[in-house]
Parts: sequence; C-alpha cells; structure tokens
Amino acid sequence: MERLIENNEKIEPVCAQLLDVLDDAGGKQAVEELLQHWRELEKLQTHYAQYRTEHAIATEIDKKNQAQHQLRHAFDPFFSALHEGLKRLDKTVRQHEKQQTGQAQQEGKRTSTDRRTKALKSALEELHQDVKNAELYFQHIHWLQERFPNAAFEDVTGLCKLATPEEVKEQDYSLNPGRYVGVVIEEDGKSEEEFIEELLAMNEELSSLNSVARELEAVIAHNTRQVAGEE
Repeated sequence: MERLIENNEKIEPVCAQLLDVLDDAGGKQAVEELLQHWRELEKLQTHYAQYRTEHAIATEIDKKNQAQHQLRHAFDPFFSALHEGLKRLDKTVRQHEKQQTGQAQQEGKRTSTDRRTKALKSALEELHQDVKNAELYFQHIHWLQERFPNAAFEDVTGLCKLATPEEVKEQDYSLNPGRYVGVVIEEDGKSEEEFIEELLAMNEELSSLNSVARELEAVIAHNTRQVAGEE
C-alpha cells in the first residue's frame, strides 16, 4: 500500500505529460481511464485500514487467513484494470509515434521521435516499473495463497511434498526433489489475441530501434570517412 501511495503521487505529472503530447480524443480517453483506475486506490486504502484494525493482531489462524484472502480479492480487479489501462496507453503512444514517423517520411524529414514523445515514453516506462515494484508484494501474497489456501503446509505439485520413509525407500533413498514433487506447466494466462498484439508491439519497437541504428551507422561511417580524409 505504501508503494501504491508513492506511485499515486506520480500519476498527475505523468498524465499532464500525456495530455501535452496525446491531444486527440483517443489519447484523452486513455489518460482519463488511467486516472479513473487510480481513484480506486482510495477504496483499497479503506479495505486495508479495516483489515489492520480488525485482524492485524488476531491470533486465530483460520479467521485471519480468511480476512487476508478477502483483502487480496479486493486488490485483484485494481491491478487487472491498471494493467489494461497501461496497455492501452502504450498502444496509444505507439500509434502516435507511428503517425509522427509517417508524417516525417512524407515531408522528407528524419524519422526520429521528437523530444516530447521521448520524454513521455521515459515517464511511462518509469510508471510501469513503479507499478511492477508495488505489485511485487501482491504477487508474492497471491502466489502463497494459491498454493497454501489454508495457511498450512500441503503437497504442491512442482513445489513441495511431504514424502514418507516408504516413498524415499522406493526412490532408492534419493533425496532429489524432482523425484517427489513432480512438474507443473504454468500458463501465462494470455489469450492468442493478447499474445499476437504483444508480439506485434515488440516487433514494431524492434523495427524502430533498427531504423535508429541504421541512421547512427550511417553517421558513424560518414564521420569516419571524414576523419580519414576520404570525404
């Protein structure tokens, strides 16, 4: 919660940057949606304060565990909506940058991104990292609650198993964990459409970086020839 509150203070300046560059209807809508998501933080603060008041010092394991599950469920939609909002913003920025590139090519200018857009992308990257850092604690809690929902040890495929002496004997007394815990294949939860969209976004970014690299390569080659007196 402390990390989220810190991030919340950065939202207004970033949104101001966004609106300064993305002044079309789509950009304004994406910014408004992001702000709307962050306003939900007040409700989470209320849930968190209520939990600390009623259960932080509780000693009854089952009751406290149930309260922690309820608190985690309150955070689920917040992070899901936040990720969707950031994803739409990223897409909007990419479209804006693509339009700039197309316009520059039509005018016969260099296709490098302007300073405002570069600053905006840097601010967005920082915001992504801040959210990731804040969500790290939430992900740890989510991970634990999924595997140990009753706040007690239990066998979890691919993670842990309480092996009996008989089972150890069957494995010729080998203590290799893989012989007991098994394996599990975890999905990333992305749909085919989301995977393709992310793949295209990365390919688009790679193309942009390659374009900049080619420009730099040409400049370096030109400068080298000048230093060598070939031009």
